[in-house]
Amino acid sequence: MEFIFKNAVWLPLLERLLISILCGAVIGLEREWARKVAGLRTMILICMGSALYMSVSELAALRGATPFDITRIAAQVVTGVGFIGAGTIIVARGQIHGITTAATIWVVAAIGLIIGAGYPYFGLLVAGIVLGILLLIGYLEKRFVKVWFGDSREPEQEQEEDNSSSHPLLPGGKE
Repeated sequence: MEFIFKNAVWLPLLERLLISILCGAVIGLEREWARKVAGLRTMILICMGSALYMSVSELAALRGATPFDITRIAAQVVTGVGFIGAGTIIVARGQIHGITTAATIWVVAAIGLIIGAGYPYFGLLVAGIVLGILLLIGYLEKRFVKVWFGDSREPEQEQEEDNSSSHPLLPGGKE
């Protein structure tokens, strides 16, 4: 047992892994609570995967015989996560849904990268800030934005329905 902990180079990696799982879980639970498609498992895997890729990049730089740019793998994580985020955005009936989920996926990947780069407690701090933004700003949006600005979506939909039925070139229109 002493041999395992004597040369424990893997302990900082384990710490990064566990903290990335915690950060992804905290944000993922909020997304589950908000009933979003990308929830607990998705956020954990994105955060953990980003941390692992960054750690692998760092290890490759330390072990390699030739100089290695550790930012190359991080840049590829950003690109790959962009595709995942784009897949969460849906356009339906003239409205866009999933922008906040896509942005959350993007920032969770960044949290994983900062944890994997060796700043796990900063990653925890950022995860707390993101959670605060999702909860507090979401609450304020629901509470005040509709009151101050009104919900303008309903009258537009009614107006579109009225216009579509009276236009001669649209299906169901009057001739």
